[in-house]
Amino acid sequence: MSERARIAALHLAVIALLFAAQFVLPAYHHGIVSRVMVLAVFAIGYNLVFGYAGMLSLGHAMFFAAGMYGAGLPVYHGGWGIGPAFLFGIACGAVLAAGIGLLALRTSGVAFMIVTMMFGQVAYLLALWFGDWTRGEEGLTIAQDLRVVGPLDLTDPTTRYFVALALFSAALLASLALVRSRFGRTLVAIRENEERTRMLGYDTFRTKLAALTVSGALCAAAGAAYALLFGYMGAGFANVPYSILPLLWVLVGGAATVIGPFVGTLAMFYLTDLSNDLLNRNFPDWDISALGIVGLALVLLILFFPKGVMGTVRARWLPWLP
Repeated sequence: MSERARIAALHLAVIALLFAAQFVLPAYHHGIVSRVMVLAVFAIGYNLVFGYAGMLSLGHAMFFAAGMYGAGLPVYHGGWGIGPAFLFGIACGAVLAAGIGLLALRTSGVAFMIVTMMFGQVAYLLALWFGDWTRGEEGLTIAQDLRVVGPLDLTDPTTRYFVALALFSAALLASLALVRSRFGRTLVAIRENEERTRMLGYDTFRTKLAALTVSGALCAAAGAAYALLFGYMGAGFANVPYSILPLLWVLVGGAATVIGPFVGTLAMFYLTDLSNDLLNRNFPDWDISALGIVGLALVLLILFFPKGVMGTVRARWLPWLP
């Protein structure tokens, strides 16, 4: 089997496995996997900028929130349909990413990280400032009847799962095609040595701006889907600490690997959930945070999988893994 065929088979097998899981998962895990697939799209968008282009951003929560509010507020306040609201949410994230990129990409390294963090904090404060519309940290709950359009009922767990799977599949395959294209290889060249890439004649600023815009659109798609599928939007999703989560998911799963963001998101969700369950069952009276167990697991992960799960798998066993 050729390398291209192996790569296609692996990623299609992941999608097929998630499709089959819908019929066997218990209700509780059914809901968790639906949420994981949506948030994995958020991580895929972040991985494009961080993993492949080498740009550490601490403001990606604002793109997620832009999609969430861009889709949720028109439905909640304006009675928009689900389809137009979802597309508008993606457009909000893409436009915001392009606008911020024009300013933030004039910096690099630590300065870029600080600038994106500052923009992220501004987005969070704006969500609080317009509390009459957003209700700030309290958030808004989208009524069930507003999340039904024709035969498509997003409040139904099965429908929600398949919509989340469709979004995740589209993001995964688009990411695979993108990073294996000339554009993706240029991003890797910029990550490794931007000055040399510029000397070879590539417009590195425009390439990074395009990557940030696509990344913002993917993160906004995740935010829009989250608001419409789970019926909630709150300012906490725009807060700077929420930008740390996709970074963590990408590092755990393996930066600059296409499947890594999903693996990291799934692993962190279940690790946190199992840690909480373990503490609640065995030490109900102890004031212990599950983050301690999660932190210990991350230390072990760094020791045995220094490049993340899929990054280490690629380095040791599957060099063809994208």
